[in-house]
Amino acid sequence: MQDESNRSYLYVVVFFSGLTTLAVELSASRLLGAVFGTSNLVWANIIGLMLLYLTVGYFVGGRLADRYPHRKTLYTILLWAAFLCALIPLIARPILYAAAEAFASFEAALTLGSFAAVIFLFAIPVTMMGMTSPFAIRLATTNVENSGRISGQIYALSTVGSLLGTFLPTLVLFDRVGTALTFLIVAGVLFLVTWIGLWQVIGLRRASKFLWMPIVIAVLAVVTLNGPVRPAPSGEEILFEAESSYNYIQVTEDEAGYRYLYLNEGQGIHSQWHPTQILYGRTWDYFLIAPYFNTDFQPEDMQSILVIGLATGTIARQYAAVYGNDLKIDGVEIDPEIIEAGERYFDMNRDAMPGLTSYAQDGRYVLNQLDGPYTVIGVDAYRPPYIPWHLTTIEFFQEIYDKLADNGVLVINVGRTNTDRRLVDALSNTLSYVFADIHAMDVPSSFNTILVATRQPTASMTLIENAQRIDPDAYPLLSQAVGLASQSLVPVNRNDIVFTDDKAPVESLVDSIVLNFLLGGGVEDLR
Repeated sequence: MQDESNRSYLYVVVFFSGLTTLAVELSASRLLGAVFGTSNLVWANIIGLMLLYLTVGYFVGGRLADRYPHRKTLYTILLWAAFLCALIPLIARPILYAAAEAFASFEAALTLGSFAAVIFLFAIPVTMMGMTSPFAIRLATTNVENSGRISGQIYALSTVGSLLGTFLPTLVLFDRVGTALTFLIVAGVLFLVTWIGLWQVIGLRRASKFLWMPIVIAVLAVVTLNGPVRPAPSGEEILFEAESSYNYIQVTEDEAGYRYLYLNEGQGIHSQWHPTQILYGRTWDYFLIAPYFNTDFQPEDMQSILVIGLATGTIARQYAAVYGNDLKIDGVEIDPEIIEAGERYFDMNRDAMPGLTSYAQDGRYVLNQLDGPYTVIGVDAYRPPYIPWHLTTIEFFQEIYDKLADNGVLVINVGRTNTDRRLVDALSNTLSYVFADIHAMDVPSSFNTILVATRQPTASMTLIENAQRIDPDAYPLLSQAVGLASQSLVPVNRNDIVFTDDKAPVESLVDSIVLNFLLGGGVEDLR
């Protein structure tokens, strides 16, 4: 009876060890994503190294279990694993803060060194948790006849725990308590469950010797978990920061009253706002002029716009300012907390923009739910330097084409460097399979090109002709934007790359562009 009770509690420990392992792995992506982003390269490093740590844990755990087949040994290992898991966000906080500053100033060595240091913090605790299953199998197996059944039960429990560890942080904890407290909660639960097991084995007095661990964590948490995850740019004050299911969100304001939206690693301004200014000389201004590549297009021809990548509404606000509050504006932003930040800090609400309807969903999904037709569909779903691959394909562009009016246009923001335009050329080529004509504008003092694809045959010179017809007194903002854009026109070139739903190597292409930029001395050009 006692053996059965011991085995049952051992199974409980196995379950929570599996839960903590997956929760820590997912939390690692969030911890690193605030500075380094969540590209495939980052994910590959996290998943690959976690699997390596677990592999070492399986091997070492099996050897230790044969040498020291005692519950006390396993529980002691897991207590230390829980303690070290809780230490990760506390130790990583100053490292990541320094990495964010290095990343902002393109100090590649320090940035990569910080990434490696944080990844290494996971090595020991994840390896220790990897010891759980082989150790538990050794302890629970009493004879050869039931070894298969025992092994199956333990792996099943560990996997069910891992399943819960996958959904609990993503759907519950990240939104409610943030990444650091998610670490502390899952590590604390593992510590408590394991400590109770150790108490059953060695008694309360001896088990109490490990209670210094949560005390140390509590003290360090109070000391380290203060202040922002990432420093604000020089001269800016943080008004708001939060961790949502999708992003680390930061809203700042400078001394002149300009507000900015930064996401994740902060390598791009996703929205800008000022109480009296509408145009900012950035990429959003170029979205305003997209329909004016159509012959004889007049302001009254503008009926509706869909923005995929709404952020906190800069493009929507500009369109509302030019065309009035009656203009139909649909905006799609996958992160509902970004929409809330827009309503609170960027006037992205019904009072300021009554024509705006926002959707907190994936852009491509919502596109196929809406009726249209739209005069303009804008795609600015950037996660610098990446574009989501499923928003770059022939199939996606065909879906946009079908939602546009006869005189409708698609406008999309694309990244490049001064010497490497492969992504621009690839998207131009892909768009050409669907749209009649493609036009390009390089945004000055940036690494952005705006591509405009038209359903009707059009010419770049039409933009200049339309610019001359716009009444600057009636439409001063529009006249200013079209005049600026017409001076930024560049030739459209195409390479032989075509993005499809089956094959869209967007991230690998962007990784190559970034690497060439860094190796080619582009950083010095920025300075």
